[in-house]
Amino acid sequence: MSRINSKSFDLARAISEFLTDYAPMHLTNSEHTLHSYETAITLYIGYLENECGIKPANFSPQCFEETKVEGWMEWLSNERGCSPQSCNTRLSSFRKFIKYLSSRNPKYLYLLDEVSKVPLRKKTKKKVSGLSREAIKVILAEPDTTHKTGIRDLALMVILYATAARIDEILSIRIKELKLDIEKPYVVIIGKGDKVRTLYLLPKAVAHIRLYIKVFHGSNPKPDSFLFFSRNKGTMEKLSQSAVRKMMKKYASACHEKCADVPLDLHAHQFRHAKASHWLEDGMNIAQISFLLGHSQLETTMIYLDITTEQEAAALATLEDESDRNAVPKWNPDTDSLSSICGLRKLQ
Repeated sequence: MSRINSKSFDLARAISEFLTDYAPMHLTNSEHTLHSYETAITLYIGYLENECGIKPANFSPQCFEETKVEGWMEWLSNERGCSPQSCNTRLSSFRKFIKYLSSRNPKYLYLLDEVSKVPLRKKTKKKVSGLSREAIKVILAEPDTTHKTGIRDLALMVILYATAARIDEILSIRIKELKLDIEKPYVVIIGKGDKVRTLYLLPKAVAHIRLYIKVFHGSNPKPDSFLFFSRNKGTMEKLSQSAVRKMMKKYASACHEKCADVPLDLHAHQFRHAKASHWLEDGMNIAQISFLLGHSQLETTMIYLDITTEQEAAALATLEDESDRNAVPKWNPDTDSLSSICGLRKLQ
């Protein structure tokens, strides 16, 4: 085991005490925010250990200077796949620790200046403009259901919003993938990479889908028929996205006059984004939303919804085992592992 010098000893103890004592007593009582602090520091120490070859013997204040922190930010972005928002969250949490460290000992004050030199990452602009709840209400009230086309259009928009599925996923639904005659109705969605997910349907959505099927497929629909099919080519050819775009354009023009929140360039993906945003507003956990959207990585959902730091911390907290999340870090100076001497879990 390599010898731990006094500087290493002091820094490691400061990390452990920041997480176990100072942060919960003086900064916040939010479990999610505390978890965000721990995650940021764990990632930083893991970066020093795995990427920079830092061990307890050469762990020093220089490990917290501008060049190291900037390198960490690059690593988070390029190797860990973190969004600019996530990188900024990590940096903000890390700066809280550096501020604490400098308050413990004036010799570390210069590190505050060092980390302040590291710029925040430029945030990715939201690519999809959301629809307000009022806009959704106006749009869904527009189709004329005294005509067959209106029944179809309403059913399509209802299921788009109800499931937050991608338009191609909706247009690819076959009759056999709808389970409406059970206690908890659902639809089976086959997403990107042929990944299957089950999305439950609320009674109002089920009612609209039932009516649509009765009108367009009859009382004995063929299991392999597409739910939304081509009028010209029949039930074994799905409705085209160009037909959906044309439909959306028609409703956008009429609805925009009634509600300015309805964009004139209305498109199907906005229903997906709107539902995801409304789920978030209603308190649904981001990890659950990520699954419902069919995202392979939570990071994608974070970018998609442009979520806040607190919401991100809450999402990350749900991804760990309850016992791991509640375990108190144990400072251990008798080890060769940098993570261990700081009382942190080792980064995988």
